Amino acid sequence: MAEGLRERKKRQTRQYISDVATGLFVERGFDAVTVAEIAAAADVSVNTVYNYFPAKEDLFFDRSAGVVDRLARWVRGRHQGEAAAAAVLRELREEVEAVSPRVGLIPGYSAFMRVIEDAPALRSRLWAIGQEVQANLEGALREETGAAADDPMPELIAGQLGWVHSTVMAVIGREMVKARDPREVSREVLVLLDEMEDLLSERVLNYAVRGAQ
Repeated sequence: MAEGLRERKKRQTRQYISDVATGLFVERGFDAVTVAEIAAAADVSVNTVYNYFPAKEDLFFDRSAGVVDRLARWVRGRHQGEAAAAAVLRELREEVEAVSPRVGLIPGYSAFMRVIEDAPALRSRLWAIGQEVQANLEGALREETGAAADDPMPELIAGQLGWVHSTVMAVIGREMVKARDPREVSREVLVLLDEMEDLLSERVLNYAVRGAQ
């Protein structure tokens, strides 16, 4: 369905406010910038900012919606004969190998990470996003396997796969803060992914195989 003019203008306004806010946060730090200052810089009202972003943290993590369902989406889209863990590992490897901005492999990401490191509120939000990622993954695993509500396996498998994902993201963030070449970090993380896969048990690696009886 084609995007209407009203929806396009709202999306563009939202993106513009977010871009202005991010620029201010990177320049001055998250805690030093007020919502009123963001509104003035974007030439909109404070109410308009809050209409698009209910909390100040939302201005910084404006693309988190695409992150919180990432692992669940990968599991639901796994290939025939592919296990949940294999799908997550494959998708992560593809993102890392492609030096994708979606996993933080982008020049200038160090500035973004430094803002998070200096702001307790952002670190708390980042932790909460990680919890959402894992909860959504557990839900997807329950749906895909038809697991009973009291079956602990979806939660346990989600914990293992969430560990892989969060570790990869943390390592990328840590290395990119050093202003390193994203391609070098990509090569190192690919090795790390192989080592992490070796640590996963066969039970984890063979859980939720699509099409298995």
